[in-house]
Amino acid sequence: MSTNPIPPLHLYSVPSDPQPPAEAPPKRERPRTAWTADQLMAADFPEPKWAVPGILAEGVSLLAGPPKVGKSWLSLGLALAVAAGGQAFDSVPVQGGPVLYLALEDTPRRLQTRMGKLLGGQQAPAGLTLVTECPPFPQGGTEAIAQWLDRNPDARMVVIDVFAKMRGQAPQGVSAYDADYVSVGYAKRLADHYGVAVVLVHHVRKAGSDDFLTEVSGTNGIAGAADATLVLKRARGQADGILHVTGRDVDEAEYALQFQSASGAWHLLDGPVTDHTVGDTRAAILRHVRANPGAKPKDVAGDLPQVDIDTIRRTCSRMAADGQLTRDGSGRYYPDTETRTQGVPEVSELSDCPVTSPDQHEHPGQSEFELSDLSGAEEAEGMAE
Repeated sequence: MSTNPIPPLHLYSVPSDPQPPAEAPPKRERPRTAWTADQLMAADFPEPKWAVPGILAEGVSLLAGPPKVGKSWLSLGLALAVAAGGQAFDSVPVQGGPVLYLALEDTPRRLQTRMGKLLGGQQAPAGLTLVTECPPFPQGGTEAIAQWLDRNPDARMVVIDVFAKMRGQAPQGVSAYDADYVSVGYAKRLADHYGVAVVLVHHVRKAGSDDFLTEVSGTNGIAGAADATLVLKRARGQADGILHVTGRDVDEAEYALQFQSASGAWHLLDGPVTDHTVGDTRAAILRHVRANPGAKPKDVAGDLPQVDIDTIRRTCSRMAADGQLTRDGSGRYYPDTETRTQGVPEVSELSDCPVTSPDQHEHPGQSEFELSDLSGAEEAEGMAE
């Protein structure tokens, strides 16, 4: 028996309203874990279930970021969208289903205030269960979440904000790596057994890194045990944040996000991340060159009448040096080397013939869904947490 009593406000008490007698939940068979090679190749496996298509699949996903960057606003917004069956990030359609949100650093009053902003007068979804206290995984938390999932067999997502409140104390005599791996393993077993997305809200190190995976606080055991890692970082430019995503069932990508202070919601911005993380002049040049591969500075100047031609030439040259554009021998600019070389004949330095090959290459952060337009709203002071 656990030595830590369950707090009075705990997951077992939800729901508190009188409920009709429920049918016994379907018995879940233990998944098969061994095959011969021919059996495995002949097996038919269902596609992964997505809480947020392209971003959050079933399994364990780490959502990491520095303090006050807006992780809690983002995770609560996603929980509301999935529970209601609306649009995540105001642009990505999601299938509705029950969601469990463990807001372990919040009070009911704060949750009510935040949800009021996010809902903007819309009715709150009954499919979202919010809990402010739960014992750690080793002291009964795993069983508490499992019982909720048994009562909600159609559940699509569990959010734990923050992971540090649920991991419990590290076992004695194990390395830090093993302790981190074991702590994520509790959530991993729940996610795999019930086929849901479990989101662990976590922190990043103070020191930055070129590889966003190494910024996750703790040892590599945390990111290694998770199925996917999402790191939310502040951006410079027109975007308020960049969501870096990688995982076993998700493609590695970057998404430009903007925080709407009036509603507390994060919105996905249209186009590649580079369009929203550089200055206005560079962003305009990128858009023109992407639409017109092989453009020269004088061609770009037609779209930027407020910027003199010398500034455009210098900016294009600097963007080529920074790797944001590529330049051929005739002074024409392309959005990337692949666009410049694939299917485009060599252009003579003596010729001024335009390159007519369209730019049809995808860029990181572009979504197959129709995305919202860039807006000029700024993040309010102290709103992001």
